This record gives sequence, C-alpha cells and structure tokens, in this order.
Amino acid sequence: MSEGLDRRSAMMLAPVGMMGLSLAGAAGAATMPGAARSVPADPAARAKMRARIIGSTVDETVYIFYRLNIYGYDGGSLVPFFTMNHLSVNKWQQAAPDRYVTKTFECGVYCKFDTDEVLEEWENPYTKEKRRVWQFLGGPFEVTIGPDGVITKGAELEPNPLRMESLGSMVIVPTAASMARPSPIDPQKYPKLYAGPTSYWESQATYVASATQAFDESVTSADAFCHFQNMGSWHPWLGMGQRPGRTYGNSHGAKLRSLDGNPPAARKGLEKYTPEIFDTANSSKPRWDILEYLANPQL
Repeated sequence: MSEGLDRRSAMMLAPVGMMGLSLAGAAGAATMPGAARSVPADPAARAKMRARIIGSTVDETVYIFYRLNIYGYDGGSLVPFFTMNHLSVNKWQQAAPDRYVTKTFECGVYCKFDTDEVLEEWENPYTKEKRRVWQFLGGPFEVTIGPDGVITKGAELEPNPLRMESLGSMVIVPTAASMARPSPIDPQKYPKLYAGPTSYWESQATYVASATQAFDESVTSADAFCHFQNMGSWHPWLGMGQRPGRTYGNSHGAKLRSLDGNPPAARKGLEKYTPEIFDTANSSKPRWDILEYLANPQL
C-alpha cells in the first residue's frame, strides 16, 4: 500500500517547471519569478498544505489511479511479473481546524506487464508453474493528517512523513513506511504459500503538486502527480514457498476529480474484477487481502 493512502491519482499531472534562476548584477543577486518558496514553518499550516496535496482540506472524495509495475527480485536483475491497475477512493473531511481525515478504500487488478490485459492465470517465471491470480481489495482504513504528523487506523503500515519541501515550481511531499511481522501462514498446512517466518513490507510514497496550487489557500485539493514504490515478501498466491527474494513495485499515477478520469481500458477491468470499489457506500466490511486468500486459497 501506499502510505496507507495507500496505497493512492490522472486527471491532471502537476506542472513540472524549471528551477528558479538567479541573475547576479552589479547591485547584487535578483531572483527570477518561480523561485522556490519555503513550506510553512507552523505545524498546522504545514499539515493543511500536506492534506491539500495528498488529498483534500474539505469534505470531498478524491480518487487516485496508479499503474504499478511489479517485479520479482531474488538477488539478481529484476524480473517483470505483471502490472497492477490500482485505484483508491479517499473520502476526506476536515475533522478539526487543523486535522484532516480520510476513509480509504483500495483495489488492484493484475494485468499482463505494462498492459491493461487482465490476468486470470499467471505463469511464474521462476517456478514455471501456472497460478490462478488473486485480485486485490483492501480497506477501509483511516488516515489523519495533523500538526503532529500522520496517523493511521486499521491499516497495516504507519507512514512516517519525511521532509516536505518546495523545489522550483513544485512542492514535494514524501513519506516512508516499514513493517515486519510474524507470517500468518502455517508452513505445515501451506508449504508452497509460506515465504518464511517473517513478513516484510517497505513502502515509500511521493506526491508532487505545483507550488501555485500548493500555496494557494483557496485551493482545497491540488492536482498532484503520485508515486509509490514498495518491496515485500512474496505474496502467498505466487506460490514461491521459501525461495529467497521479494517483489518490487514501482508506480506512477495522479489524483482524479471523478471515477470518469480512470483510463477506459483500466476501468473496464476494475469494474469486472473489483466492482466493490465503485460501491464504497455499501462496503463497510474490512478487507484483508492475505487473510482472505488463506481462507480460500487458489491452489
């Protein structure tokens, strides 16, 4: 997941501008328009900017669509596995003058690498075994952005905000999260699904918005480019057993103004294989991907 968000959007990509240039004259240096501005020093103002870029500062739903390219890594070169079309539905609200909360639902559909061709069966390039694909549904979980940082409830990862900074015409908001917990899989019952005694998950996310929107107090939700990368223990549906290695995922995406902003081919796959994401009003039951798979393993 993204920073729990998830684990989060491509109506408009944030404009990418040139760094502000400085011209030195006899009377001294003058800064050209577009030079970086400092992010707010006040924790409450900084939290509002973070919420504006990641999600929203008012009561509204923000969608984020990602293409997540997933690879296998066993110590050598990365081996392409598949691409996940990932969508998150983030229901934001201002919970207090300086606190912004989202209830997030997410899903992912596995496709042939770098395409929208949905996979129902996948041949493992390491084991050469054909495996039935287990599509992804997660959430809901809550994320709160406030002066004291980012706090999650009901999510597997607790994001750690990194330094938010203004660079040229952009404002960049990075986070990082890490998890290591005992594996929930019984190695005696499911030796092919068991990847070792500890399940690992690393995730880094970055959101980028134009400084014009990021510093504009009248903007409630800035258009933003969104990126996350992760590295985790083999998912049980891959059938890797205790083969050394992990999966590595690298994504690109953007915030959407509505579900209509989803790429048409990707939306078709999402509607067919994860229809729940389009009816979050009636989706209150928490979804736990691996636990649900173990309850009905696709062996």
